[in-house]
Amino acid sequence: PLNPRQKGFIRAAGCSENLKLLQTIIRSAKREHRPLGVVFVDIAKAFDTVSHQHIIYALQQRGVDPHIIGLVSDMYKDISTYIT
Repeated sequence: PLNPRQKGFIRAAGCSENLKLLQTIIRSAKREHRPLGVVFVDIAKAFDTVSHQHIIYALQQRGVDPHIIGLVSDMYKDISTYIT
């Protein structure tokens, strides 16, 4: 079974669903006066070309906030790809 958060390679889901979700999150943050950071990561072909450890190291060397580095690191843990 696929993760319900996966939207790529699925006929019923797609960009519009993700855009609606993002709009909801932004509106909520504005309404509640909470800071919000949004990162868009284009990982097409990244898995077969760049070491995940190298990505983490590069972020550390550039002084990226450790919380963000943790999020990126978590994104690369125990990943798998399914194309049906």
